[in-house]
Amino acid sequence: MKKFVVLFALVFCAASGAWAQSYVFVNSETIFKSQADYNSAIKQLDDLSAEYQKNIDDAYAELDETFNNYAAQRGYLSETSRQNREEQIVNREKEIKKYQQDVFGPEGELMKKRIELIKPIQERVFAAINKYAETNNLGMVVDRANNQTLLYYQPALDKTDEIIKMLNNN
Repeated sequence: MKKFVVLFALVFCAASGAWAQSYVFVNSETIFKSQADYNSAIKQLDDLSAEYQKNIDDAYAELDETFNNYAAQRGYLSETSRQNREEQIVNREKEIKKYQQDVFGPEGELMKKRIELIKPIQERVFAAINKYAETNNLGMVVDRANNQTLLYYQPALDKTDEIIKMLNNN
């Protein structure tokens, strides 16, 4: 019984120490959107994405036209001509899909541009959050942006505005 009481006391003390850690909340989405260079980068990425998508849409429209022309002429073509045209259509579709993957894929041009534009901003924001945490001797900073499991928090613990002020003063 004595061992149980001692063990319980140790666990209780350890748990109390864990709860004594100080923590705050931030909304990283709000922080990023407060930065002009972030908004500019997002606009550039949206414009680039729209341009790439237009190129793909135009290529598919051209492919549809080519296919419709082929379908209309198919009855008049020799077997060799039909096979050649079908092969051209299939190859063109493969080219378009490859272009789409090269642009929008996980390692595509758009992702590379996103990393180029956004990564320095992310590093600056995360450095400001880390500096704030270290300066205020915090044990944890919780991001409440897109956090669907956060059911409640005290607004007084939200330090988003303070992080934004830090970033704007630098």
